[in-house]
Amino acid sequence: APLKSLVRERMRDWKKRLGAIGISVVELTGDVTPDARALARARVLLTTPEKWDAVSRWWRVRAYVRAVRLVVLDEVHLLGTDRGAVLEMIVSRMRHAQLSRARDDDRDDALHAPPSTSTRAPRPLARLVGLSTALANARDVADWLGVPREGLYNFRPSVRPVPVEVHVQGYPGRHYCPRMATMNRPIFQAIREHVPDGAPTLVFVASRRQTRLTALDLISLVATEGGTSGFTTPAAVERELVPAAATVADAALRHALPYGVGLHHAGLSEHDRETVERLFGSGAVRVLVSTATLAWGVNFPARLVIVKGTEFFDAKQGRYVDFPITDVLQMIGRAGRPQFDTRAIAVVMCHEPKKDFYRKFLYEPFPVESALASVLHDHVAAEIAAGSITTVADAAEFLSYTYLFRRMAANPNYYGCDAGREGVPAFLADLIERTVVDLDDAGLVVRDHGLAA
Repeated sequence: APLKSLVRERMRDWKKRLGAIGISVVELTGDVTPDARALARARVLLTTPEKWDAVSRWWRVRAYVRAVRLVVLDEVHLLGTDRGAVLEMIVSRMRHAQLSRARDDDRDDALHAPPSTSTRAPRPLARLVGLSTALANARDVADWLGVPREGLYNFRPSVRPVPVEVHVQGYPGRHYCPRMATMNRPIFQAIREHVPDGAPTLVFVASRRQTRLTALDLISLVATEGGTSGFTTPAAVERELVPAAATVADAALRHALPYGVGLHHAGLSEHDRETVERLFGSGAVRVLVSTATLAWGVNFPARLVIVKGTEFFDAKQGRYVDFPITDVLQMIGRAGRPQFDTRAIAVVMCHEPKKDFYRKFLYEPFPVESALASVLHDHVAAEIAAGSITTVADAAEFLSYTYLFRRMAANPNYYGCDAGREGVPAFLADLIERTVVDLDDAGLVVRDHGLAA
């Protein structure tokens, strides 16, 4: 799963359900690292891509890695994001390792017994199951995963348990903060229009500061209507919200709770987050203002989802950049509660010039490209250190299992290969050569007559 919070959520659920039938479930993340015996005894491992990438590099000496027979990859469409290269390496390494082990078996058979008398059973292959949003190039992803044609199911974005009605609204204004401020009243109006019965609403914002500013503005707007209980009921205020507010540490959250408004972000203490989640789950908090990470984390669907702005501040670049389209789709995906609703509403508020872009891609599948090329040095160096790559030929063979190799053949111009599809082999060879030379120059590897060691 892409986040530790998702791993923990599955852990709580599956440990109870699978444990009841004798199946052991173990968490393997940066926060929880069981010993080798616990990992060997486990039937199910719940982990993040980064952790499994680090663990599976040493598959030759870790029996529990070689014993894996089923890998379920959640959110495969993240291949195209910054973290996608890690996911790509996990799958590529598994497929490469399986071929390497099969060749080792064949070599052992040839050395110790004539082919006609060899009785070794073939090693069972690990099965890969990928879960994703709708993709325009799902066939490419399936081929890379080794999924046969009959095993691919690519539904349209509109196919959902609860149909979602999506509204895209554009807002003018060159500067980010004033533009965000102009969205607060439309958010309040959308809540009143789409969920007049008080059904739960999720408002996604880009930063902790925006959770506080948005919540305070919504409280001011509801107070002007003269309602003493804000977005919730007087009974919920008296019975649940006021007592809960007295226990939380965050001042903004303490102020917002009695109005039926909650805040959720990584800066809250664990007690404050659990309190907000419990109150939203019970229906006492009707409006939850959260950072976008909640869309990937705790499973809290709502009838109305509002995406307040589609940009966030990237500290590396020192400017505001767009959320990946996958993140926006994930936020919209929180709209609709199958057990309660027959319809759901999502409102996407964006910068005016981007309105047509979101109208197009929120309704159509989008293609996924590889993100491996930009971080190829890191992963090639890791494979060399683990012993999976010892020559330039090894590197070329390893990369032939990557999604980058497949997409480079299908869309060469995207990866800077101007020679077209016919020039891909030469381009890939040059890419490998440049990568190994850079690693050599940095003192990370030693080259010997064209070999990397």
